[in-house]
Amino acid sequence: MSDSLNASEAPRPATGASSSVHVPGVSVRHTRDKGEPRFPDGPKADPAGSHFERRIRSFQPRRSRVTVGQADALQRLWPTWGLDIDGQCVLDLDEMFGNARPVVLEIGFGMGEATAQMAAGDPDTNIIAVDVHTPGQGNLLNLADRNSLSNIRVGNGDAIILLREMLRPDSLDGLRVYFPDPWPKKRHHKRRLIQPEFLSLAATRLKPGAIVHCATDWEPYAEQMLEVLTAHPDFENTQADGGFAPRPGFRPLTRFEGQGLDKGHVVNDLLFRRVPHQDQ
Repeated sequence: MSDSLNASEAPRPATGASSSVHVPGVSVRHTRDKGEPRFPDGPKADPAGSHFERRIRSFQPRRSRVTVGQADALQRLWPTWGLDIDGQCVLDLDEMFGNARPVVLEIGFGMGEATAQMAAGDPDTNIIAVDVHTPGQGNLLNLADRNSLSNIRVGNGDAIILLREMLRPDSLDGLRVYFPDPWPKKRHHKRRLIQPEFLSLAATRLKPGAIVHCATDWEPYAEQMLEVLTAHPDFENTQADGGFAPRPGFRPLTRFEGQGLDKGHVVNDLLFRRVPHQDQ
């Protein structure tokens, strides 16, 4: 998991033994004893631990500083809106969200601004947003809290384990993968998320008719996504010409995307539908 989860934090004046008890509204930045968790009430450093096989992963955790506000959100809100992906149980999504509304899985949300906008724009859809970037987790929790977005749950860990071990068949109404790591070097292409094996797993958790929505500003990866999705028997392109889709109105134009467009990057969206099972 991310080395950023174990990065050192700014010291505080010595005031005796450190305490893991968190007071709401008070910063949790302090010097930690050896073995002390960074966020005692927040996301775990390695939720799944060694319970599952080691494999090539499509994500690479980044080291980044967690702000005081993000740390406070992780401490206060994780017990209610956070999910450590440990693979040890099958989730009851109705119980998790407190309702039976449609559930969409978003893999990789960055700092969470687009996720929060989509949640606000469609309050009748629940979102499980998964990432391993701790500052982003804290930022999204902050945004959800500030805007009263009770239809967001923030997942910490490997989305593959979530799909394979913790979600029931036909439990998802959609899958979103926006601007995943393109792994541009040829020797790293095997790390790209959108592969036949991943789509086969996702298909078992998506309801018939559910939409897989991908977006990338890396054109070679966009072409691979289109090729892999088109060839997969469980999905069909929503575009009659079999090509890329216009950016739908519900996907916000992010700051990152805007910067890419300013540099002349081409952003491609792909919208594919989960076709019905053969016995349905």
